[in-house]
Amino acid sequence: MLNRFARATATRVLTPVARLLLRLGIGPDAVTVVGTLGVVAAALWFFPRGHLFVGVLVVTAFVFADMLDGIMARLMERTSDWGAFLDSTLDRFGDAAVFAGVMIWYLNGGDHAPTAYLALTCLVLGQLVSYARAKAESLGWNAAVGIAERADRLVIVLVATALVGLGLPREVLTVMLALLALASAITIVQRLATAHRQAFSGS
Repeated sequence: MLNRFARATATRVLTPVARLLLRLGIGPDAVTVVGTLGVVAAALWFFPRGHLFVGVLVVTAFVFADMLDGIMARLMERTSDWGAFLDSTLDRFGDAAVFAGVMIWYLNGGDHAPTAYLALTCLVLGQLVSYARAKAESLGWNAAVGIAERADRLVIVLVATALVGLGLPREVLTVMLALLALASAITIVQRLATAHRQAFSGS
């Protein structure tokens, strides 16, 4: 859902930056890799140390950097299956690092195992959401449905983490992770149902 509403605005804001990077000779693949490395490093450095708000700021900066690759490829009129594959694959690393960083903190300094386990649950279910779509597409079906797409999951966990980092009760993050886990599970069911319908209807 957030993908549809935010993509046009992000494209307008980031297009000048994308043009500048292209003039400097920097390619989309390099931006993809740097963006992912930045997200992973920031999430696994700041979150496990309890620097939740600063961690969200740095992660968010690299998430926006990671969005540049698609804009750059379109400006170059050189979109490719390889670029899409690389971006999708590395996105999984970034998502996993965010939830893992939160989990590590609440297993240690944050000292709240239920929040940690919910973060782990969101990590696992999020990977399954992405896998269900990718597997369906490899079989020629379209399973791009569901109430918790990647952008939704990432925004929810980052906003909730930032709010707790600013001083709100930990329960804010705990509840949001629980709701996110539920939404991810529902999305998996939605994608399974969509794939099943196409498999047996021939559409």
